[in-house]
Amino acid sequence: MMSRAAVGIAAGVCGTLFLGYCIYFDRKRRNDPLFRQKLKEKRQKMKKDKQDNNSSKHKLPDFRDTEAVQKFFLEQVQLGEELLAEGDFENGVEHLTNAVAVCGQPQQLLQVLQQTLPAQVFQMLLQRYPIVSRRVAAQAAGSGAIIEEELE
Repeated sequence: MMSRAAVGIAAGVCGTLFLGYCIYFDRKRRNDPLFRQKLKEKRQKMKKDKQDNNSSKHKLPDFRDTEAVQKFFLEQVQLGEELLAEGDFENGVEHLTNAVAVCGQPQQLLQVLQQTLPAQVFQMLLQRYPIVSRRVAAQAAGSGAIIEEELE
């Protein structure tokens, strides 16, 4: 059997070798001429992906296509309800606000939501509604569409 001292020395030597191995390859990687270029490209790609996710998150339908608006409305309500059920109130409220903004009868939908949502969540929705409705109105005006579509 090996003594405790021998086991301790062996563990120390293995640890030192592993640390040396890590330092050697880290230094080799950092001195690689393509490392900085690859790192920069990776960061740009991640930034672009993040921006794409944010822009697709707020992608509004073509308001001239009533089916697309109805589909968007139903998707936003469903996503909002699912997120609220999971406890993600901010994203859930964002989706519900999008649904209210494209709805043809927002006051009726707001009344239903007021009765079904907790008071704090409904207040969050009311705070975000003016911002989202301006964005929806701006896109609808830009596409030349009429917002008054009846979604039931």
